[in-house]
Amino acid sequence: MSTDYAYDEEGYLWPFFVFTLALIITLPLTYLLVKRSRDPAASFPRTHINFKHAHTDTVDSLRKQEKRKDRKLWLVFAVITGWAVMGYMLYLIQTTEAPTHELWNPYDILGISDSATEKQIKSTYKKLSLKFHPDKAKPDPAKNETIDDLNSRYVEISKAYQALTDEDVRNNYIQYGNPDGKQGYSINIALPKIIVSDGNGKYVVLLYSVLFGVLLPYLVGSWWYGTLRRSKEGVLMESANRLFREYKESIDEGGVVTALSTGKEFEELFKGDKADSGLSKVESRILAEGELTPLAGGLSLKDKEKLEDLESGPQRKALALLWAYLGRIELDDSELNKAKFAVAPIAHSLTKAFNAIALAYMNTGPLLASYYASQNIIQALPPKSSPLLQLPYFTPAVAKAVEGDSRVHSSVQGFMDRPDTKRRSVVVGKNLLTEEQYREAISVAKQLPYLRVAKAYFKVTGERFIIPSSLVTLVVKGRFVPPGSEQVPEINAADLEDVDPAEDDLDAIAGRKTRKLVGKDEKTGKPIYETSETELVAPPLASAPYFARDHSPRWHVFLTDSKQGRVAVPPFTFAQFDRPVFEADGRTPTFAMQTLKAQFQAPPQAGHYTFVMHVVCDSYVGFDTKMEVTLIVEEASKAAEMEVEDEISEPEEDSIAGIMHAAKGGQPKRRKQKDEEEEEDSDEESGTDDEDDDTSATNTDTEPEN
Repeated sequence: MSTDYAYDEEGYLWPFFVFTLALIITLPLTYLLVKRSRDPAASFPRTHINFKHAHTDTVDSLRKQEKRKDRKLWLVFAVITGWAVMGYMLYLIQTTEAPTHELWNPYDILGISDSATEKQIKSTYKKLSLKFHPDKAKPDPAKNETIDDLNSRYVEISKAYQALTDEDVRNNYIQYGNPDGKQGYSINIALPKIIVSDGNGKYVVLLYSVLFGVLLPYLVGSWWYGTLRRSKEGVLMESANRLFREYKESIDEGGVVTALSTGKEFEELFKGDKADSGLSKVESRILAEGELTPLAGGLSLKDKEKLEDLESGPQRKALALLWAYLGRIELDDSELNKAKFAVAPIAHSLTKAFNAIALAYMNTGPLLASYYASQNIIQALPPKSSPLLQLPYFTPAVAKAVEGDSRVHSSVQGFMDRPDTKRRSVVVGKNLLTEEQYREAISVAKQLPYLRVAKAYFKVTGERFIIPSSLVTLVVKGRFVPPGSEQVPEINAADLEDVDPAEDDLDAIAGRKTRKLVGKDEKTGKPIYETSETELVAPPLASAPYFARDHSPRWHVFLTDSKQGRVAVPPFTFAQFDRPVFEADGRTPTFAMQTLKAQFQAPPQAGHYTFVMHVVCDSYVGFDTKMEVTLIVEEASKAAEMEVEDEISEPEEDSIAGIMHAAKGGQPKRRKQKDEEEEEDSDEESGTDDEDDDTSATNTDTEPEN
């Protein structure tokens, strides 16, 4: 038995092959295109704001342009082509008739019925033999017959006769359906025969050479070079190297802005003549006398010297435009104004690389300067400027009216804490705000997510004491209380506790579940907790009308050593929370208690360690928290002794020691059996006694809500 391979000469099978190949390629590309086209910010809540500045349309166009950039033109073309090819192949599959292969039947070949007798079979065979014998039959030109056709027909007639009369041939026909016995398999290859026909082989070789010798190495090389070209923060490696050279321990926010201008990304933005076009105009505007600052752009004299020391080129153009953006300087040129808003997102992306560099050195000052520079870029504020400028319609003149002659800037929270009549009397008036503008500013201020820390403490899960080198969890409890919030509810003491999950609850330990207080046991008064799936909720997108990107706020929690000026525990970043920040209307605060956790290893030696905890928001100026927390690390032996002391039984009430203890005014312990029975009853109703006891003993530092 042999296998016969044949190409798809009828053109029936190859559309299936092409359709399958196109499907394998097109589906992943379609998923990639849809993923890039989907706006991640669309699912995030937004701040309700009606404020529009003079260049809102420019900022909106830059946001849309960035979203379109993610949809690569070649990717769109490939997806459209792929679906078109699949559609055409489906059309061919539907319209092309499949070739039919009739079964070999000796009765049909002889033209007799299945019930024909042996005599009828012989008679019919003789007639057909005489008629189609090669020596007597002649080809019919009208039917395009040839001698080979006649010979084949005569052979078929002979085989049909033998299949019905010869015993061996008949057995072959009955068993294998063919008078010649068992046949080989015939497999059709789903490729048109023209591809492998004589003379076309060189084109096939050329096609394979291009695919596997040129295209595949190019794609792999491009991917590999792309991964090496950028750092894990997503910036060009050359930019990261330049930022590394700009790093200094004494760097401030202005220095960070100058460092960011060294990014290679700006060279791609300002190619050729664009680097010098309009540069003198931008510099003259930012270096003019400011309304509240010496220079209109908000840069210090030191920053001015750094700008002037630069040679003309992309860096100087980028730095000048950055200061124009931070100072909200009107450039009276559509191209320059567009470039001014375009440099800000690039600079903000570079702050991520500078954060990584600052963390490598573990110095507090540069890390905070980088975070503050991020706040300034998102809000379009110069360093050390008034936080009130984050509110819509607030100008330096309005901020000056609020702050008066004070050398300390007023925060948004401080301004909103004033009575409404006092606020209105200060900012509403000629050359200040109108009544409508004031209401809009107050409305936006009441939607800003200010995280007010209520309590911070250290704990070790499942333990009452912290010993050297143990895995410590910093638990930060806080509520989002927008500036100017009214009727803020009191803090529930139970919300400040962090209940340890059960030892066998792996989902809760891994953070996939949370425990929520649902009530108290009527008999024991102990809290009852309910385990639920963790559903993280994102806060509203940053209210940043000048920033040409949609940005989701992030909060960074880290510990520093104030004496040495060093970072003790690197930042933990939180962009989503376990409770909603606002109600469904997006305006009413929930005042829900949020829980932030950061794990790190305890110091190797016992003692009291005082840290400064920083909770820094990367999107708003003046919304940060700074407080001292103390970590108490006990010796392992001492902690074990204290555990044993806690387990020593008190005098029982019906013993002599218990009676004497009661006479002295003490409360003796009840009989053990009785106590265990009550404890079992309590466990059956609440099931949280052990976890509650463990948690209460691990608090090491508490701060009242400020």
